Amino acid sequence: MAFFAIVIALLLEQVRPLGQGNAAVAALRRWVRGAGRAVDAGGHHHAWLAWALAVLMPALAALGVYLFLHWLGGWPLALAWNVAVLYVTLGFRQFSYHFTGIRDALDAGDEERARQLLARWQQVDASALPRSEIVRHVIEYSVLAAHRHVFGVLTWYCLLAALGLGPAGAVFYRNAAFAAGYWGRKGDSADQPVSQALRSAAAAAWRAIDWLPARTTALAFAIVGSFEDAIDTWRQHAAQFADGNDGVILAATSGAIGVRLGGATLKPVAVANTAAAPGQPALGPVDLEGDALPGDAPTSRHFNQVIGLVWRAVALWLLLLVLLSLAHVLG
Repeated sequence: MAFFAIVIALLLEQVRPLGQGNAAVAALRRWVRGAGRAVDAGGHHHAWLAWALAVLMPALAALGVYLFLHWLGGWPLALAWNVAVLYVTLGFRQFSYHFTGIRDALDAGDEERARQLLARWQQVDASALPRSEIVRHVIEYSVLAAHRHVFGVLTWYCLLAALGLGPAGAVFYRNAAFAAGYWGRKGDSADQPVSQALRSAAAAAWRAIDWLPARTTALAFAIVGSFEDAIDTWRQHAAQFADGNDGVILAATSGAIGVRLGGATLKPVAVANTAAAPGQPALGPVDLEGDALPGDAPTSRHFNQVIGLVWRAVALWLLLLVLLSLAHVLG
C-alpha cells in the first residue's frame, strides 16, 4: 500500500499542486499557534505539553481516521486516506517554484531579480550577493527543502506504515518541522512572543526526529551520485555546519555532485509576518554557517545536477519500496 500511496500522491501533486497559503497550511498554522497560546507559560513542562499538543495530536488523529476507514471499508478507503495525507505533506511543488523562479532569473541574466526572489523565499538580506553565492544558497536551501518536503516525510511515513500506523509518520514529521520553524521565528515577534523554553523544546525535538531522515537522505544522495566523494565529504566536513543534520545532507550533496557548498550564512530581515512563508511551512530557520567545502565553485550548471540528483534519489526510494513489497508478497 505504501508504494501505491506514494506514487499516486506524487503524481497528483505534479498535476495539481497545492497553492500558496492553501487551507491545509493555514489550518496547521492556526493549530500550532493555538497550542502555543493555550499552554505555553514559560516552563519546560508547559513547553513539552504545547509541543505534544501541536505535533502528536494531529498525528494521532490521522492514525485514528486511518484505522476507522480501514475497519469501515478495508484497504481501498485506507489507501485513499494515505494518498490524501501524503498529497498534503509530501511533494516538490510546495517549494520548487522558488527554485524555478530564481534559476530562470539567473538564466536571463537578471541577478537583481534572483536576489529579490531568494530574499522573499528565505526572508533574508540577499542584496549584496554575487552570482556564485546566489547559486550556492539556492542549492543549499533547495536540497534542504527537498529533504524536508519529500525524503524526510518518506522516511517517517514508511517507518510507521510498516508498523501498521498508516500515514501518522508523515503528519508527525511535517508537524514537527513546522512547529520548530514557526516557533523559532515567532520568538523574535513583538506581538506574539514565544517562550525560550518552547523554542528550545521544539528545536531539540526536531533535531532528534530529523536525525535518521537526514542520514537516509545523505546516503541516498551518495548512492545516486559520486558515492566515494559524498561519503568522504560527509565524514570529513559535516560537523562544520551549525546544524548537524543539515550538515550531513549538505556535505553529502557537495561530494555527490562536486559543488562547493558552505560559507557565510545570510542574515534574516524583519518582516511583518514572521511565520513561515506561504507554501514553505516546513523549512524553518536554517543556519548554513560553515567553512566552504571542497568542490567546484557553484554555477548555473549545478542546478541541473541537483535536479537529477534529487529525482534519482526518488527513483531509488521507489525501487526500494517495490523490492520490499515483492519480498512481502513472495514471503
